[in-house]
Amino acid sequence: MALLGIVFLLPFIWMLSASLKPEADVFKYPIEWIPQTWRAAFNYHSVWFGKANFTLYYWNSIKVTALTTLLSVAVSSMAAYGFTKIRFPGRNALFVLVLATYMIPAEATLVPLFIIFRSTGLYDTHLGLILLGGFSVLGTFLLRQFFASLSNEYIESAQIDGAGHIRIFLSILFPLVRPAIATYAILRFIWTWNDFQTPLVFLNSKTLYTLQLGMNAFADRNGAFYSLIMAASVSAIVPLLVVFILGQKQVIEGISLGGVKG
Repeated sequence: MALLGIVFLLPFIWMLSASLKPEADVFKYPIEWIPQTWRAAFNYHSVWFGKANFTLYYWNSIKVTALTTLLSVAVSSMAAYGFTKIRFPGRNALFVLVLATYMIPAEATLVPLFIIFRSTGLYDTHLGLILLGGFSVLGTFLLRQFFASLSNEYIESAQIDGAGHIRIFLSILFPLVRPAIATYAILRFIWTWNDFQTPLVFLNSKTLYTLQLGMNAFADRNGAFYSLIMAASVSAIVPLLVVFILGQKQVIEGISLGGVKG
């Protein structure tokens, strides 16, 4: 298992090593995992303070990803609560209909969404990207499984004390499914941060580019300089590593609970 883990880590280690070397040493064979000549300061300074507006792309990605994650967690958790703990006519049929939309390939809805966004003024805005990522069928389905595992006695006891659904959701059930919500939040953050297709279709202005589009433009500009591209790539994955390290305890707990209850 340890050997398999090292195999998975090798591409990242090579990328990190290449980002610290002079360009001439990147493809030297045999591979120098630890650079004999260090050029880390020049490479990273060229990425962050060069001609490409890397800082702006970075900020755009952080803003879009953070707001999308918050919106998606709020919408998905409330929808999951509604589909499991609130009885209304046609609840199961409506959930099956919502779930069926997950079977539609995302590419099939791009043209209708593009037309809607152009007509509503959401095209070429960060708000459009945030709204697109904020509604997730998969998030609703995942969180619904955890809400369904909670006893209805919590709700009945709270209703006897006069609590409404909003208070029950926020004060009682939301804290109980916190590991599952943390797991989904981290997954949503990673999916949004790495998303290339959606910004490519719905953004046109370079000042609104997210990091994935910025990386593409950066690679076009510096295609012959792999040390710089690797430095940009390492910079791009730092937020993902930070988020995962901070939330790994919640993720493991959420997956364990899902496995036990599943």
